[in-house]
Amino acid sequence: MDPKSGQFFIDCTLGGAGYTMALANSVGPKGKVLAIDLDKMAIDNAKELIAKKGLKNIILENDNFKNLSKIVRKYFEQEQENQFDGVVLDLGLSSAQLEDGNRGFSFKLAKPLNMAFGPKEENFTTYEIVNGWKENDLRRIIRDYGEEKFAGRIAAAIARERKNTPINTTEDLVKIIEKAVPMKYVKGKIHSATRTFQALRIATNDELKNLEEVLPVALESLKKGGRLAVVSFHSLEDRIVKNFFREEAKDCVCPPALPICQCDHRAKLKIITKKIVIPGEAEEKNNPRSRSAKLRVAEKI
Repeated sequence: MDPKSGQFFIDCTLGGAGYTMALANSVGPKGKVLAIDLDKMAIDNAKELIAKKGLKNIILENDNFKNLSKIVRKYFEQEQENQFDGVVLDLGLSSAQLEDGNRGFSFKLAKPLNMAFGPKEENFTTYEIVNGWKENDLRRIIRDYGEEKFAGRIAAAIARERKNTPINTTEDLVKIIEKAVPMKYVKGKIHSATRTFQALRIATNDELKNLEEVLPVALESLKKGGRLAVVSFHSLEDRIVKNFFREEAKDCVCPPALPICQCDHRAKLKIITKKIVIPGEAEEKNNPRSRSAKLRVAEKI
């Protein structure tokens, strides 16, 4: 991101405030960082951290980053709306979310079947998805969002078990998954519930649609030379980012069959990371949760 004194940045995914704090320290008192998170716990934790550090150049907003345009207008003058030097999105879960006893992001403890980032709005709750969706719909999201090869078995097992009693906790769900898949899979390197939990979290929060909505707004908010950086942890997220970058780096997006350009599209981005940046061995060892992280960066032209 190459932050410098006096610059303005947006952190669309505040989380544990790591990016926000680093950017705020780099841009100094004349700069500004707008940090957004739908999770109120992240906002409250960041308030304490910011107060301890005595930083005065951070704006916190408890909202969904899909509403980025509205949020920017709330805090900045119209002439500043497309004058940011960088926007960052880190689409992973924070450690605080994984360890939250009131929600079930992690399958290591018995927690309520709740994987929502924020309060229930228009989306389904995780409990409603698991206990109310048709078996075919469960199989589809576990297969597509979780890329789970045993999606059919797991969806059938969930549908069968919930007929007798509602599935209330993460522990209940893990037991159902472990019974549904081969023992070799249960004892594998990756926990057998990982992909199903990922799929349910994505469906609960409508994450892929939100990402598709925020990327063009993030691009629009940048000044010339400003950078957009996205860290994804799932192949579907990364594909959305990769395709968006590719399309916006082209001068023409007409179908190849058209002999003459009719779209008048002009490239808005220059791709900085020709290949995705992934963690090295040392980082994976020190931080195992980084193992599936993929970073892509582009610059507005």
